[in-house]
This record gives sequence, structure tokens and C-alpha cells, in this order.
Amino acid sequence: MKPKRTLALLLCAALLLTALSACGATVVVVEGGGNAGTPTGAPDPAGEPGPTQEPEPTQEPDGQPGGETTAVKTGLAVLPSLSASASASGEGDGAAQADILLVAVTVDDDGVIDSCIIDSIQAKIGFNAQGALTTPLDTTFATKLELGDDYGMRAASPIGKEWNEQANTLAGYVAGKTADELKGIALDDSGHAVDEPDLTASVTIGISDLLEGVEAAVANAAHLGASKGDILGLAAETNMASSKDASSEEEGLAQAYATFAVTTTGGGVITSCLIDALQANVSFDTAGQITTDLASVPKTKNQLGDDYGMVAASSIGKEWYEQAAGFCQYVTGKSADDVAGLAVNGEGKAADADLAAAVTLSLGDFQAVVEKAAK
Repeated sequence: MKPKRTLALLLCAALLLTALSACGATVVVVEGGGNAGTPTGAPDPAGEPGPTQEPEPTQEPDGQPGGETTAVKTGLAVLPSLSASASASGEGDGAAQADILLVAVTVDDDGVIDSCIIDSIQAKIGFNAQGALTTPLDTTFATKLELGDDYGMRAASPIGKEWNEQANTLAGYVAGKTADELKGIALDDSGHAVDEPDLTASVTIGISDLLEGVEAAVANAAHLGASKGDILGLAAETNMASSKDASSEEEGLAQAYATFAVTTTGGGVITSCLIDALQANVSFDTAGQITTDLASVPKTKNQLGDDYGMVAASSIGKEWYEQAAGFCQYVTGKSADDVAGLAVNGEGKAADADLAAAVTLSLGDFQAVVEKAAK
């Protein structure tokens, strides 16, 4: 080939490459008869890295890039009171009333509440002036969230809202706030919110106890496996099956026995779990007079810890709170249906060897509350 013609061809090729580069085209250099190419991002034959293209970050539901999750703590507070109980009198029967406030939260390491559920149980057990129970032993007590309109507050509410609606509004209001920020909410002498338009327009019940419960749940929270964005659940099962009449030999007992569970779920499985229980006991004599100090505050089984006194009777030497924690660990990673379907023996105890090594209690109450909370 003649030198001038060769030079002209080289100049044309250079101009073509410059034009393609200016238009943003990717130039693939083909060598060896077109059998090998250098793709974008791969080193070229001389060992120099080629141009790279950064991948777009994957956005997860909790806002973390690349599939990362933010761990949050799971907390439960149980605030019981017996103060509304009353002895029998010439005007009517007596009643043991256990009011049990329940608050569940998830909270991040900065103390910001991610999600919250507020609920309450009002368990009334009647007895007469002869010390005999007037409420059937097979009675169970639904929570106020479960009762919904059947709780009957709407007619007396100045804003026409039921207890469950107002509690859910407050739970939504505290999400995104810290416990310290909640302490700044102005309340009047009766515990109602003031100077908080978002609350006063939708919440007319007293909230001082409810806020105390939220703060306690945040303080109790611990890392159990939950992540930001997991679904929070709270459930309770309450009965009075151990209650009994008074007699000449012993006092009567009105016992509201409640079992609670808090769960978080993600991807269809339980990511964290908490279980606790409370025996709210009110004793009375054969004249229907209450003998229990109603100012006393019953403790939950987790709060009692070793003082509950199960170790001596336990075949595995574990207290109630330890067995409850063992059950929670076992069901974490399982679905609500898996929990409902756990195999039990004729006594209602775990048939699975691994679970039986950690829990020798009957599983019925545990299964019921965890399945309900995780649904």
C-alpha cells in the first residue's frame, strides 16, 4: 500500500474513533479475527482496567441499601392494677377487677420507637356476700382491642371514638419519637393531653398510664432478632379457671390468669418473640369482704424470676421465665402455622426432643398467644 494512502486511512480511522467517543458509544476492539472482545468493566489485553459502571443500590423496605437491615429491639410492658375491686355489701355483690395495661414496641438503638401496640384487659370476677363466685369458672376475658365496639365507649365519647381507635391513634403518634420526647407531652391533672392538636382531636381518654406503659416497654426492650420494618404483634389469653369460693377452711380466690406474647414477623416467619404471664389474685372471705391489699401491684412471672419458685418442681431444673424464653427461641424462624402445629404428647407437653429439653410446661397457652400475635 502506498504511504500517502496508508496515512489517509489512519487519519480517517482516528477521526471515526473520536466521533464515536464524543457520541458516548462503547468501542469494542476485536482482535484475532473477531473472536475476542473486551467487555465494559473488564481489563484490556494490556492489563489496564476498562471503564466501570457502578451498580444501582438495591433498596429494601427499611430503606437500607444492598439488602442490609437495621436491627431493632423488642419490648413489652405489663402494668396491672387491682384498685377497682370492691367487697360485697348490702347494695350488691363484690367484684375483683384486674386492669392490665399492655404495651409492645420495637425501638432502634437511638431510642426511636419504630412501632407500637397499646392494649388493655379488664377482668371482672364477681362474688356474693356469702363468699361464692358469681362469674362462671369457664369465663375468658378479651382485650379491649379485641372487643372493639363491644367495649362500649363510643356513646360516651365526646368525639364518638371507641377505646381501640383512640389507643391505636396514640400508638401511631408515638412511633418515630423517643421516650424523652413523650415526657414532653403536656397533660392536665386527669392525664388528658393538652396543647397537642394531633392528639386532642382524636384521643380524649386519659393517656398518662398509657405513656408510662410505652416508656416502660422501651426501657425493657432488647435485641431478640427483629429488624426495622418487621410486623409487630401483641396477644393475650386470660381466664379465671383457678378461682374458687370461700369456705370455713380457706378464703376464696378470684384469679385472673393472663398469658401475653409479643412477636415480630418478617418474610412470613417469627423474627423475635417474648412471652410473659400474670396471676392477678384477689382473696375474699365468707362474707364477701376482700382481704387483699388492693394497693399492691402483682408482678409478672418474668418479673418474679427465681422467686416464682418453679425450679424445685422442674424436671429440668429451669424456672418459668427460662422455659418461656426457651420456647421463644425455639419458635423464632417459624411461622404462626408452624407454632400451632407443634407436636405435643397426651399431657400437652412438647413431643420434640429439642423443645422438651428446654420446656416441660404444657404448651397450650404459649402456642395460643404466639400464634395469635404472629398472625
